[in-house]
Amino acid sequence: MFQVGDKIVHPMHGAGVVDSVVQKKVNGVVREYYTLKLPMGGMLVMIPTENCAEIGVRPVMKGEEADQVIAAMPDIEVEVIPNWNQRYRENMTRMKSGNLLEVARVVKGLMLRDGERGLSTGERKMLHSAKQILISEIVLSQNSSYEDVEARINTALAT
Repeated sequence: MFQVGDKIVHPMHGAGVVDSVVQKKVNGVVREYYTLKLPMGGMLVMIPTENCAEIGVRPVMKGEEADQVIAAMPDIEVEVIPNWNQRYRENMTRMKSGNLLEVARVVKGLMLRDGERGLSTGERKMLHSAKQILISEIVLSQNSSYEDVEARINTALAT
């Protein structure tokens, strides 16, 4: 169980801080929810407390682990999958895994593809989401600025 003030990660929304624990009635059932305040865009996400493990909600990684993710980015191998549907499904599975290295693989693969051929609207949105997820966790784990983390990631991916 997380507490107010804990930094946690939702696999599809990124990292944020538990703002409160509230009870809401949804479809006639009263449940407890974490209110997760995301630093990017000030969005609030409500997560049912009983489903956190199933969803893949976890604590934000340590600062050293974030450094390791950024350091590993230049060496991430990216597969070239010509079929758009298959590529999209595999990237979505990687993002849902909650593994930041897999999210970095999605970012790298889509950025490379964008540079070579351009991206469809769906893949452009996926790239934006993956970057937000990646950057938000590193920002919270290292108390850095969004711009600083984005610059570090872009530098790592350029090598």
